[in-house]
Formats: sequence, C-alpha cells, structure tokens
Amino acid sequence: MLSDIHWYQRLLKLITIIMISLEVVSEEKKWSKKIKKKEFFFSICKYFPKKYKFVNKRIFLTLLLSNNKGIKKLNKQFRNKNKPTDILSFPSQEKIKLKNNLYLGDIIISYNFMNKPKNQNIILFKDKVIKTFIHGFLHLLSFDHIRLKDYKKMMKEEQKIYQSVIKKIN
Repeated sequence: MLSDIHWYQRLLKLITIIMISLEVVSEEKKWSKKIKKKEFFFSICKYFPKKYKFVNKRIFLTLLLSNNKGIKKLNKQFRNKNKPTDILSFPSQEKIKLKNNLYLGDIIISYNFMNKPKNQNIILFKDKVIKTFIHGFLHLLSFDHIRLKDYKKMMKEEQKIYQSVIKKIN
C-alpha cells in the first residue's frame, strides 16, 4: 500500500514537471528510418533545464517533420525565400507572455538537411536533430540571431539546453 502511494506521488511529480505538449506530424517517410519513435522529441523536452519546462503551465507546440520540397514551399510562402532550409519556426506571438495555457507555435524540420552527409551515423543524425529542434524552440520563445548580441545570447541558451539534454538522452 505504501509503495503504491509512493509510485503515485512520483508519477504526479513527473506530470507536473513536464508541461510541454508536443504534437509531432511527419510528411516524410524517411524520418521513421532514423527516428523510430516520435517519443524521441518528447524526451528532448523532458530533459530541458527547469527554466524551459514551464512548471505549472501548459505549453503546446507542433513539430512537422518535413523534407526539402515541403519546407521550400513554406519558406517561399511565408518568408519569400524560394529555397529549402534546415528549419522554420513560426511563433504564435511576437513577444511571449507565459500564461497557464499557451500555444507557442510551429517548428518544421527538413529531413534532407538533417541527413547530410548521407553516410553519417545515427548518433550524428540525432545530435543534429536535437540541436536543430532546440534552435527552433528558442525561436518560438522570441529568441533571434539578427544582431550579433542576440546571436550570442541565443547560442548561449542553445548550448545550455543542449548540454542538459545530451547528458541525459544518451
């Protein structure tokens, strides 16, 4: 009986900590050859530093696993750039005001960019995906890299998050 209560308390604590809801959609079949389960992305969020877990808040975002063709179309439509890119982020708001329920926005990642070079091993592929996802996530939180000062700030945060994730995910 006591162990059942302890287990339940641990489960509640875990649910309270992980407050990022992530919808993962794939339009490129090749993603499933490299990343077998969409839970991979939930694990990334799970190992974010506490600052980015948004305890006692409900944060939502969507991740589209795409390819060069799909991301090029979106890049042209929304940024007027007729070329593929590694990642696009579409924040739902210009400046984030953290509320109890907040949709952060959408992240789109191109498989073709992640899979360069094609002969890279799975560890390098996943590492690149983790870094790219973190980069997109920070864009949803209003980080950018237009000015040098902002670039340095964003890179510092990316590195903090990456170090937190990579030491626990491997």
